[in-house]
Amino acid sequence: MRIGFIQTFPVFGEKKENTDAAVQKIKLMDADLVVLPELFNTGYQFTSKEETFALSEPIPEGETTRKLIRVSKEKNVYIVAGLAERENGRCYNSAILVGPMGFIGRYRKMHLFYNEKEWFGAGNAELAVFDIGKARIGIMICFDWFFPEVARYLALKGADVICHPANLVLPYCPQAMITRCIENRVFAVTSNRIGTEKRSDEELTFIGTSQITGTKGEILCRASADREEERVVEIDPLRARDKQITPKNHLLLDRKFEIVFQNTISDKISK
Repeated sequence: MRIGFIQTFPVFGEKKENTDAAVQKIKLMDADLVVLPELFNTGYQFTSKEETFALSEPIPEGETTRKLIRVSKEKNVYIVAGLAERENGRCYNSAILVGPMGFIGRYRKMHLFYNEKEWFGAGNAELAVFDIGKARIGIMICFDWFFPEVARYLALKGADVICHPANLVLPYCPQAMITRCIENRVFAVTSNRIGTEKRSDEELTFIGTSQITGTKGEILCRASADREEERVVEIDPLRARDKQITPKNHLLLDRKFEIVFQNTISDKISK
């Protein structure tokens, strides 16, 4: 299976131009699965709820989703992409999964970072894993990586590949994803953006360094910090289903979660 990412430099608010640029790059890629960054079509630094609402779209009826479905069918490729979603008067920092047969599913970011809490509602639906034939994939968005329970839960539900749209400004994630993949024996595709946005008193600089990580923490590829790039690597998804660390140690079956949980609850009660 060939999995890849597109590292972008979106112009804030230019949804059509940002989306069309990504579509043209997808058309030139030879991949089974492509991951685009968080909020790839709008840019990141919203300044009001009104602006967020105006730039968000319904899913799957919105124009961005429909454009990605069209290129998915044309290229026979699955695409995960982050965009602002609008539903019933609320906005969410979401990611969609589309494929050759059309819209498959969405994920709404649970762990909102910093000022995102001003503009978006937090997702509260159960994390899903989607079977796309060659692999089972899970989705998390940017700051979700900071909470190891997210990747672990996706692994427990059978994900082979974690698709990770991101707009990273903190420096830690590329190295941390090595650990996330080791401790869950999964592949991960972190698709980040580059550039700077300064639409308020605060300037945000995005770190690039999009990355595909292997099940034993191998960095299969890592992009630059400051260039738009597309990368594709070939993987064997079945490697993610081998959770045997040694002949006598199984990554998931050897967990002592119940004991740790009970001890934690006991400690809280005793205090």
